[in-house]
Amino acid sequence: MVTLHSFVDRPGLENLANSYPELDIASVETCLAFLNTTADVYAALDVHFARYNLSMGKFTLLMQLLQADKQELTPSECAERTGVTRATVTGLLDGLERDKLVIRQPYPADRRMLSVQLTDTGRNLLSQMLPDHFCRTTNLMAHLTEAEKKTLIELLAKVKAGTPAMFDP
Repeated sequence: MVTLHSFVDRPGLENLANSYPELDIASVETCLAFLNTTADVYAALDVHFARYNLSMGKFTLLMQLLQADKQELTPSECAERTGVTRATVTGLLDGLERDKLVIRQPYPADRRMLSVQLTDTGRNLLSQMLPDHFCRTTNLMAHLTEAEKKTLIELLAKVKAGTPAMFDP
């Protein structure tokens, strides 16, 4: 796999730092390590979800519906809960409905709206998949101690707090 870090090494960063005094080598190395790890985890998740004919988006939506249990969710509530656009949710729901994992039907309180629910097929898929999924997630984090897991969560929150720096004009 080609990693993001492969285009630059420490001597290359040091050379760039001579021309760009704003370049903090430790920050760039840390960011690249984070991005490489994230890319590897996403690639592994894509393979994992493909075993079940799902994408990460579809899985996330199924989990939202599972957690909602018997509560009626509208497509817009699904979009809000999963942090994607309504158009994205519509596409995900189209695929999930085609695979008979969810059903959209008129919302009981307002027939102009739709509610989304897991089907028995969707529940069965999750019942089959989740033990494997949780074992793989545990194995992904197996090299970390409990204290390191907590620290990683805290460190990632700090990284997340810095993301506005990339958006600011």
